[in-house]
Amino acid sequence: MIRKATAADLDAVAAIYEAVLDREEATGCRWTNWERGVYPCRATAEKALKEKTLYVAEVGGTILGCANLNHVQPPEYAKIPWTVAAKPKEVLVIHTLCIHPDAAGGGLGRRFVAFAEGLAVGKGCRAMRLDTYEGNPPAAAFYPKLGYRLAGETEVFFEGFRRETLICFEKALTKEK
Repeated sequence: MIRKATAADLDAVAAIYEAVLDREEATGCRWTNWERGVYPCRATAEKALKEKTLYVAEVGGTILGCANLNHVQPPEYAKIPWTVAAKPKEVLVIHTLCIHPDAAGGGLGRRFVAFAEGLAVGKGCRAMRLDTYEGNPPAAAFYPKLGYRLAGETEVFFEGFRRETLICFEKALTKEK
């Protein structure tokens, strides 16, 4: 089940972020641009919870995934040649979609994206947008499989601690008839 997060979910969400970082350290394979204690961390989840945009995937009573789903497009998105014409409130953005490493590859990411798309359609959105770190080949391959178009790339000063390049994706949404 994917649902809005509650305050009781914050420890589990923070634990997912830590599990991803632990896995990266253990394997030596760094696909994220994350920095322990900086981003994402419990404060990241708390901010999204306060804004009522934090969602979690719960399987068998355990939180195994999370994402921040909102209309916030970073200023750098203005540099991207988007093809779906949409007002800011007609775009839902997926931020920090994260699946616990122990559940990775089981389809939960696909279900989360499908949930986000359904949420967006219900809000009258015309497009989904998102970005991922250029050094994350699994994410770069994942989104096109779900119908997302690579829209471009942009350099950002990520969370005020690192310059990097993000690759951006979009998908046009159609309303159910």
